[in-house]
Amino acid sequence: MLYYSMATWSYFFAVNFIICLTVSPLQGQTKPTPEKPVRIGVVGLVHAHVHGILSRKRDLGDLEIVGIAEPNEALATRLLSQHRLDKKLWHKDLATMLDQAKPEAVTIFTSTFDHLEVVKVCAAHGIHVMMEKPLAVSMAHATAMAKAAKANKVQLLVNYETTWYRSNHHAYALAHDEKALGDLRKIVVHDGHQGPIEIGCNEEFLEWLTDPVLNGGGALTDFGCYGANLITWLMDNERPLTVTAVTQQIKPDKYPKVDDEATILLTYPKCQGIIQASWNWPYNRKDMEVYGADGYANTMANHSIKLKDTSAPAKAVRSPARPKPYDDPFAYLAARVRGTAEPDELSSLKNNLIVTEILDAARHSANTGQVVRLAD
Repeated sequence: MLYYSMATWSYFFAVNFIICLTVSPLQGQTKPTPEKPVRIGVVGLVHAHVHGILSRKRDLGDLEIVGIAEPNEALATRLLSQHRLDKKLWHKDLATMLDQAKPEAVTIFTSTFDHLEVVKVCAAHGIHVMMEKPLAVSMAHATAMAKAAKANKVQLLVNYETTWYRSNHHAYALAHDEKALGDLRKIVVHDGHQGPIEIGCNEEFLEWLTDPVLNGGGALTDFGCYGANLITWLMDNERPLTVTAVTQQIKPDKYPKVDDEATILLTYPKCQGIIQASWNWPYNRKDMEVYGADGYANTMANHSIKLKDTSAPAKAVRSPARPKPYDDPFAYLAARVRGTAEPDELSSLKNNLIVTEILDAARHSANTGQVVRLAD
């Protein structure tokens, strides 16, 4: 048996006491200072998707709404009250909000036509931007926004509801990562609902959504952008060879200025993309069918896919959850501003410039009855 002197025991005790002070969480261990919430400005309240950020839980710690710019005071008062937000957040114009609130990034909920001016102003201030889909009403607007973002080194992101669908990412993984479907042959995307009037969109939303200038069209723009975004993603940002579109006014009494029905056909060297955008579906839908040489994956809403290959019967599969922050647009925006998230192709400027090119060509095709070759 070993025996230690009192001095030795005193030494051991002192060392262990110091170690306990160093590692024990009960002794006031110093913790890393958490990242401050990203300061977010909300620009415009006339897009109904604005409720997504206004109603978001305010204790998540990733972002803080510091200012809201909206010229319509009555609308601002109504929505701020509805979501129990301080009226002091409201500013009548963008310049004042940027000057007083000093956001690091903004989310845009204006008409699509107004995206350009907001991006130019924010980019000049070095402020990052996420806007509701689509990017722009035309290629002229899109290229001007891209130029402003590049010159001022700010991020320009486009938010689609379907970007955050686990089913879409599951289908992409099967097609690209697992090579389970074989070479892609046909992609069919269905998007839309019964119509914005029919589902009860508010007056401020309808005012620009049904205007051919402010929205860039009707159903073709409103829901055609989803399909163009997803197909471009699945085709690895390849531009289609041709774009052909047919539009109709099935309900001219309700939508006299814009189309309410649109079908867009995209051709690639060995694949076709079909976009069915409509304000005439009997129900709300956002789903797609991805067909390859060896099988298919059909998405079912946000959460599941129907999968089949050439050797097995079809089966429904629950799609895996998306990791944070890739499951929420505003968490993703905050992470991109902080530099803690990788770029997402669906939100990217590169993808959405191609989307805008497709929509521009589709409008031209529908108006002229001609096939548009993008090479031309």
